[in-house]
Amino acid sequence: MDVELRSQPEMWERAILQARSENLLPADGLRVAVVGCGTSWFMAQSYAAARESAGRGITDAFAASEAFITTRDYDVLVAITRSGTTSEVLTLLDQLDGSLPTVALIGDLTSPIVNKVDAVIELPYADEESVVQTRFATTALAYLLTSVGVDLSAAIDEARVAVAAQTPAELIDAEQFTFLGRGWTVGLANEAALKMREAVQGWTEAYPAMDYRHGPIAIAAPNRVTWMLGEEPEGLAQDMVRTGALYINNNAHPLAELARIHRVTLDRARARKMNPDAPRNLTRSVILDEDA
Repeated sequence: MDVELRSQPEMWERAILQARSENLLPADGLRVAVVGCGTSWFMAQSYAAARESAGRGITDAFAASEAFITTRDYDVLVAITRSGTTSEVLTLLDQLDGSLPTVALIGDLTSPIVNKVDAVIELPYADEESVVQTRFATTALAYLLTSVGVDLSAAIDEARVAVAAQTPAELIDAEQFTFLGRGWTVGLANEAALKMREAVQGWTEAYPAMDYRHGPIAIAAPNRVTWMLGEEPEGLAQDMVRTGALYINNNAHPLAELARIHRVTLDRARARKMNPDAPRNLTRSVILDEDA
């Protein structure tokens, strides 16, 4: 995980150049469904929000197991999957049976999904050995965000510093983390929380930032952290002061902040003698026994 999370700025640069040289994603105006599982689902959320906000067309994100594709009028399905072996994604593609144009962003080019979709966005250079995803997810998102006109130059520069930064003791020792996002960064907040759960087995939550004060702020307290990714809602910082929790808003590019959170997650795992390359109860890909 250490090597992989540090390589993210380089991976993003490659993905940006690749996205600019290819024309594999849905054209503007098309109605798009984006699916994934776990981390890939959260990247789908970010892409969907960014694409629609950019005026490129209606775009919805689904967990592959809960995707309402056949009952809605989509023009294209986009699937995000590092391994290309995730059962729920493959099952969904089988159910569609060619009724809808499909595109997949994948890391493993030998995986079965290659023969199940109409177009493949190849990201083998971002594939990983660690069970806990970092660079594949953010590299896929860098490709997707570039396709809708998001400038990531600041993210790359800031991430180079973030992935090498020393994690303060107050973050190593914190009891609980909550991550907040707005628009396309809600998916990043969900992903940040998932990383902390996977690698640290910690109490971690994520919310749209504007919804945080509708209840979840009740758990904010000393030795707990609330971390904002993206544009801060008016008055939130002042409200956080009263909770005694550590509130983080670095005003950095949200993608670079996610890379920083990857660094913090790894350092917290190490401090607890946990191995994020082989976390409890997890495998690199969920492959279900359909006969079970």
